[in-house]
Amino acid sequence: MSESVELDSVDWWILEELQNDATLPNRTLAERIGLAPSSCLQRVRRLRERGVITGSHIDVDPAATGLALEAVVAVNVRPHTRQIVDQFREFVMAQPETRSLLHVSGQADFLLHVAVADTKHLQEFLVDKLASRTEVRNFTSSIVLEQLRTRALTAPQHLRPQRRRRT
Repeated sequence: MSESVELDSVDWWILEELQNDATLPNRTLAERIGLAPSSCLQRVRRLRERGVITGSHIDVDPAATGLALEAVVAVNVRPHTRQIVDQFREFVMAQPETRSLLHVSGQADFLLHVAVADTKHLQEFLVDKLASRTEVRNFTSSIVLEQLRTRALTAPQHLRPQRRRRT
């Protein structure tokens, strides 16, 4: 885990804007925040250097690429040792069907989000790839019926930025 970084309301505002659209040009971002472009760029660079901003990405609709079926698979592995966890994580992340993997506490050890073409593809993934792993004790899968967009992290109430625009 990363070490916590102290952020002010302007930092939070920048983060919120970039989480909603990582392609914003610096000049547009600066205008929205009410900063000079050079100050805005300096703040974004500092957020990257401090490890607060770890990358940028685009969202792709899996259905538009032929991967119309998504599922979440709860997986238990045994023995639950560092070596087994690392090997399982490496295996799963190498699979083209994998969208994300969470190592969690609770009933399951892992929650695996996959995107596949159809139920036959899901069955092949579960039976031929996942169930064939010796460390996989059991798993259950759930078809995703609807996925809402992940919300951007927002500032704690006392650091909520004032919405102002430069004139």
